[in-house]
Amino acid sequence: MTDDWRQAWAPVIESIGVELHDEPPRYGPDRIEAGAVRRYLEPLEFDCALHYDADVARAHGHADIVAPCTSLLTFATGPLWEPGQTVFVGAERDAQPARSTLRPRMPQGAPPVSAFFATETDIEYLRPVLVGERLGRRGNRLLSCEPKETRVGRGAFVVIESEIVDEAGEAVARIRAGLYLYNPHTAAGS
Repeated sequence: MTDDWRQAWAPVIESIGVELHDEPPRYGPDRIEAGAVRRYLEPLEFDCALHYDADVARAHGHADIVAPCTSLLTFATGPLWEPGQTVFVGAERDAQPARSTLRPRMPQGAPPVSAFFATETDIEYLRPVLVGERLGRRGNRLLSCEPKETRVGRGAFVVIESEIVDEAGEAVARIRAGLYLYNPHTAAGS
């Protein structure tokens, strides 16, 4: 067994600390609406008046209803599905989505992978976000890359840093997301 697959990750390791694309923010499809915040709160039974009563929010120094911190990714993420499209590329058990706003862009020369899953997420919230704002994601800075073979396949654990921004480009949160990018083992064990 050779370690050629590990060596294939060298271009990614060499890019640690680099911003992997320099593009404008990608914004979520909608402004934050009071009804969307309410629906977000319902299954959580999250009874904090800052998130549903504008008068209470104003009494506490906010201009309007405050979106829960935990909802920011929901509002900053582009649509996974749009009318006329399908989400998954196939019907098999481990089918991947046709597109994803979660998978980071890797540097040129990175080995191709056919699967990924999230391993960790760390979010630093910088300021409250209000109903009426529109959020987006900016950045794709590579913080680490560790090639590793696991039970599911061969690939690398990577950590990427990005920001959630408002329409003025002000960062409202920083995200460090860990992913395992890999090629699944074949039935014969790869």
